[in-house]
Amino acid sequence: MKIPELLTQLRGMGVEDLRQRARELDEQVFRLRLQKSMGQTEAGHKIRPLRREAARVQTVLREKGAPGVKD
Repeated sequence: MKIPELLTQLRGMGVEDLRQRARELDEQVFRLRLQKSMGQTEAGHKIRPLRREAARVQTVLREKGAPGVKD
């Protein structure tokens, strides 16, 4: 998905949906980092896009003025 389309989709989501998506992305990054450290998979190329999407989700949450957004 292209970045402008992703941002449009994220901006259309509610605050709770965005928080859920942020948790899912953080969990995926954690699992991939764990797999990478254990040498189970070549997960290095998958981590960066997930981290960037997580940052985009956090940015949209800040734009919406949601309380409790981590800095």
